[in-house]
This record gives sequence, structure tokens and C-alpha cells, in this order.
Amino acid sequence: MPKFRIALSFALLFSGAAVLAQHSGHVVSPTDEKIDASFDIVRTDVKSVGSDIVFRVQVRGKAGAIRPKPVGAFAGSAVYSYVWPTTLDSASVGFDTKQGILALAVTFHPDFDDAAYGGVNRHVWHPHWVVLVPDDACGKGSLKVKDIAEGTTPKVPPTWPKVPLLIDSPTYPTALETDTVEVKVPAKVIGATEGVRFDGVTSALKVNANLHAPLLCISNVFDVASGNLSLPGTIGR
Repeated sequence: MPKFRIALSFALLFSGAAVLAQHSGHVVSPTDEKIDASFDIVRTDVKSVGSDIVFRVQVRGKAGAIRPKPVGAFAGSAVYSYVWPTTLDSASVGFDTKQGILALAVTFHPDFDDAAYGGVNRHVWHPHWVVLVPDDACGKGSLKVKDIAEGTTPKVPPTWPKVPLLIDSPTYPTALETDTVEVKVPAKVIGATEGVRFDGVTSALKVNANLHAPLLCISNVFDVASGNLSLPGTIGR
């Protein structure tokens, strides 16, 4: 899906102009042999299960089998991700309100650590909350993880990894089993979920080689569960 269309889809959603066919709890996707099987989305689910909100994405192949190749440095390095964009307000997980598109992501990046409290996580797939916004500096119509401008101190969650981005590094239970990625988010973290919409995306991001804003851009979109990023799923039970 061209990146400019992704940014346009988000713009329509948050302006209220998008017309959605909603699906409770899940989004089913057709397979596409042109996409690597590890990133070819088959089904995306977000459901309330007991005391958790469980985020799942099923792919055609083995989940997490493909990882970025190390480049030996933070600058210019790559991040691979399984992402659930949502209509949750950024304030629901500890950022200031209305900062952009709040997404849960499971990522792998072999060249740097961004765990909370100085922890190590470059060797495992792990979860993040990220705030996404459009920025043509990443390529026309592309998205990035929102930068924190020098000299500013926006509100961030306690597990913010102290990088100049609106990103959080919680320690939610995360599993990659056969063809499925699953994250269990305590329901009390995000509060009310009635009417909250979601989609599924597999993508690559890249750290700016110059380490300047934009620091982390979406560089490639492998698959979008809905096909048009309309966020048709609603959190189910």
C-alpha cells in the first residue's frame, strides 16, 4: 500500500470523513503471495479476555521468522514490526492528549536497546506503545514515530525509555507462537474501550542516519489488515 495512501487514510479517519464497515473483535485479510509469509496478515484480533485486552495478529507463515540484519550502529539501523493502530487517545497510556495515532507495536531491532529503566531488549521481540504522525521528511505522505523537540518536556509514561520520541516500553506478556503474535495488555492500563477501533499492519522502520528529527520513520509497509487502513475492527469480548 503506498505510504501516501496510509497517511491519507489516517487523515480521513481523524477528521471524521471515513465511512467504516466495522467488525467486532477481528479483521480477516486475504493472503498475498507477493508478501513474505512472516508478514502476510491473515487475521487481526483485539478482544477483552478476563482482566486483559489481548492483541493478536495471525500471519501466513512463521511469526517473527524474519528479522532486520544488524548494521553495527544505531544510526541507519532498521526495525521490523507487527502493529495495531488504534483510535485510543494518546493520553490513555500516559502521553499528553491528542498527540497522534496511538499504536501498539511488537518490534525487533538488533542494533540498539530501548527497554525501560536502561534494560536490554535488542535480542527479543518486544512491545511498545508509539504515537504516529505524518511527516513528509520521511517521504511524501509517510509516517513517523513522533519526535520530542529539543527543550520540551511532554508528558510520558513511567516506562518511557528516555529517547526523544513518543514511545513507551511496557513489559506486557508477549508471545510469538507458530503463526501468531500475541500481547496481553492489562485492561486497567487503557480503561474504557467501547467504540475503540483498530487495524493491523506489518512494517519496517528506519533510524535516521543523521540522528536528527525525524528520528524514526516508517520506511516500508509490508501489509495492512484492512487493505486501506480504515481501522474497521472494534474491540470485542
